[in-house]
Amino acid sequence: MTPYLHINGIRKVYGNVVASDHVELTVAKGEFMTFLGPSGSGKSTTLYILAGFQDPTKGDILIEGKSILSTPSHKRNIGMVFQRYTLFPHLSVGENVAFPLRVRRMGQSEITDKVRRALALVRLEGLEDRMPTHMSGGQQQRVALARALVYDPPVLLMDEPLSALDKKLREEIQLEIRRIHQETGVTILYVTHDQEEALRLSDRIAVFNAGRIEQVGTGPELYANPQTHFVADFIGDSAFLKGEIETVQNGQASLRFGDGSLIVGVPLHGDVKSGKGAELMLRPERIDLSAVAGEQGASLPVQVQDMTFLGNNTAVSVRTAWGDPLTVRLGFGHPLSGRVSRGDHLHINWAAESAQAFIQG
Repeated sequence: MTPYLHINGIRKVYGNVVASDHVELTVAKGEFMTFLGPSGSGKSTTLYILAGFQDPTKGDILIEGKSILSTPSHKRNIGMVFQRYTLFPHLSVGENVAFPLRVRRMGQSEITDKVRRALALVRLEGLEDRMPTHMSGGQQQRVALARALVYDPPVLLMDEPLSALDKKLREEIQLEIRRIHQETGVTILYVTHDQEEALRLSDRIAVFNAGRIEQVGTGPELYANPQTHFVADFIGDSAFLKGEIETVQNGQASLRFGDGSLIVGVPLHGDVKSGKGAELMLRPERIDLSAVAGEQGASLPVQVQDMTFLGNNTAVSVRTAWGDPLTVRLGFGHPLSGRVSRGDHLHINWAAESAQAFIQG
């Protein structure tokens, strides 16, 4: 089956700088796909090529099997919402939303109806005559969203649209964007560097790094089974403990650590022989803190460095015998909650299969 949207080997080079490097991705119709990564990872460059604001050095973009690269940006029928609202300050809310319809030379009665419905969709009914300068940042971003959706584009691109808003307002608009996606079924490609935002909004996430996509998957897939060290470090909280591989069998490694401890049965990413350095990834919520070593699974001795009460859990900072730091989260009501002190010698325990090992460098 032909994918609805296919980003086919996109590469973009500026002089000696490779901004996007063979980006390959398919997106289903009606899907919410997020481009997640740090600044300079290629996510916005890829989005702008899709929008028609930039031309690729190599590659193609196809919608329903047809290339759109030769189509000017204003004729691609793709909606766009930017980080800055880009509203016309001299036009009312209604005229801002109506602008793309007037460009398409629609009749006034159709324009009036579509503007009304678009503002209702973003919950700004009755504010057609308000000026953008008399609105809050969140309201202005809703207007920008209404303007991008008013002509019913099949694809909506969003480039870090909420980064200028404070946390509470950002979370509020995130819920609105999710609702609008569910109500309209529009295909959304959304750029952000905020992993929490990506996890909250997306059907799938493409994790960008150094111009390339390192992994694509749902939030739970990326969190539970990261395929690279970068993805493991970028999605969710994690700790990495340095060790050395002793043996590898059936994709599982035995790791020796700086204090001589041996952990066996750890899933390993990459085919490597013994003697190679590796890092063990542990998620804080999968580690238990105890006064004694666990009788089953894996265990390492640690010393408590600090504690931070966070309401429903306490974050306990500990350090291994060879100096690697990590954080353990004790749920409210945990036997050690409120009973841990700096300097305590305890043990971290976990199921070996819940950790993962990545080859160093």
